[in-house]
Amino acid sequence: MYYSNGNYEAFARPEKPADVDKKSAYLVGSGLAALAAACFLVRDGQMKGEHIHILEELSIPGGACDGINDSQKGFIIRGGREMENHFECLWDLFRSIPSIETEGASVLDEFYWLNKKDLNFSLMRATVNRGQDAHTDGKFGLSEKASMEIVKLFMTLEEDLYDKKISEVFTEEFFSSNFWLYWRTMFAFEEWHSALEMKLYIQRFIHHIGGLPDFSALKFTKYNQYESLILPMVKYLKSYGVKFQYDTTVTNVIFDTKNDKKIARKIVCQHEGKEECIDLIEDDLVFVTNGSCTENSSLGDDNNAVEVKTSGGGCWELWKNISKQDPSFGHPEKFCTDTKATNWESATITTLDDKIPPYIEKICKRNPFSGKVVTGGIITVKDSKWLMSYTLNRQPHFKEQPKDQLVVWVYGLFTDVPGDYIKKPMRECTGIEITEEWLFHMGVPESEIHDMATNSAHCIPCMMPYITAFFMPRTKGDRPDVVPNGCVNFAFIGQFSNTVRDTVFTTEYSVRTAMEAVYTLLDIDRGVPEVFGSCYDIRVLLDSASKMMDGKKLIDKKLPFILRLVKKKVLKKISGTVIEDMLKRYNII
Repeated sequence: MYYSNGNYEAFARPEKPADVDKKSAYLVGSGLAALAAACFLVRDGQMKGEHIHILEELSIPGGACDGINDSQKGFIIRGGREMENHFECLWDLFRSIPSIETEGASVLDEFYWLNKKDLNFSLMRATVNRGQDAHTDGKFGLSEKASMEIVKLFMTLEEDLYDKKISEVFTEEFFSSNFWLYWRTMFAFEEWHSALEMKLYIQRFIHHIGGLPDFSALKFTKYNQYESLILPMVKYLKSYGVKFQYDTTVTNVIFDTKNDKKIARKIVCQHEGKEECIDLIEDDLVFVTNGSCTENSSLGDDNNAVEVKTSGGGCWELWKNISKQDPSFGHPEKFCTDTKATNWESATITTLDDKIPPYIEKICKRNPFSGKVVTGGIITVKDSKWLMSYTLNRQPHFKEQPKDQLVVWVYGLFTDVPGDYIKKPMRECTGIEITEEWLFHMGVPESEIHDMATNSAHCIPCMMPYITAFFMPRTKGDRPDVVPNGCVNFAFIGQFSNTVRDTVFTTEYSVRTAMEAVYTLLDIDRGVPEVFGSCYDIRVLLDSASKMMDGKKLIDKKLPFILRLVKKKVLKKISGTVIEDMLKRYNII
């Protein structure tokens, strides 16, 4: 497996790998990573569909990429997915997946057309004082000290950030900035999370720094991710005869290790209440999604709070059992043993009449029933004790959604502190109480809040104990490599496997690890698109530096007398050159 960039590799089709007709594949899980791996096996590996087996613990595919209309509870979205134009592996995949909406188009085609016609951006990034504009005004509010702390983190070697927390590399001047408000609410980072992951995020998305305050960097699907991404992949795979087996919990993969050669020999699973074993040979490839950010998720309803589950779960137990067999299989305990540090709670609120929509429209400054961008990303309630944020994507968000209803996604980063209106922690609140807290921050008169929350909305809370587990501080080897050293027929895929330079908690990471796994085990002779290299582009670095200074010029910074003399000489030297032109173009001088 090797990395590439450019159209030469992007448009090429690889030759059929040697002996692929003799091979089979078993994929544990049916989330985005597993489905992507199956698609790459079919498209680029040219493996027969009937040789591919997907083993799923639940009764439906999709993993964390969900979005369902439950017959009992109604519409449910545990979370959403933000995408951008440089998710190279994701778009490499979806250019080949036929749309289930538009005849003759791919999923990428319809996504591209939609986001060209309906550009995403926010008109209200944050509120205070019960629905009033917080006037972040597109500013980052970084002091010189805070700016230098970001630059220092950007330049720090990865190994120097092993097991370090964000709180160890930033001071209060940074944490009080709008930059941190934007960052933590958009990506769900906390002060105790990994400084290494934050560095990777800054490097990965440096080309979108300018779009951070208003989300103009983001792109979204037409509907929820399950209907827009997962269902087209499932239909594509079934058309090739790929086999899906649900209600199957894989508990272990047994390895035979000889002379540093690791061969997966047996899959142990529970299927319909009975233990089964699948014997393997070297030509049987195994792809395991290790760990899960949505494992042990629990739902409440209008009248009941969520049940907080913290007792491991199938994906974590599987990884623990595998990791016991070799150090190169990672250390799951680094990610799944502190749910106080890895949880947050979301809620799906469905409006039922015409009482709540005017408050939404007043804040987001758009008609939520237009079928176009509504909030353009999350709106953060800056003075919320839960640090509540909420968003409305294009409506309808579900194909079956009534035209006069809106589906709103709400989440609270702090689930263990009392709210501002409801004096209880979010995790102890019923759906009605969460709706009341949201309506309070929307500016609904207090005398109308309870009636509106009870009769004009329906709310399903969702607790996710491991939702930010991949952000926990880590060191080398805690996340296993996609294909651990010596493995001949086994790969880890998904958010807790390890690849270089890319960032977890993204759809791209799931697809990238899947692509790397398939290309490695089948020795496919085509390059995997490298992570977009914007952090090595001087133009991007200059532009992002200028944006973070909120329009101030670097040249206007106060300097000691000696440096002022040096500045004058440097400016004289570059006068009339392309260097001067570039510095002016990006507002540095």
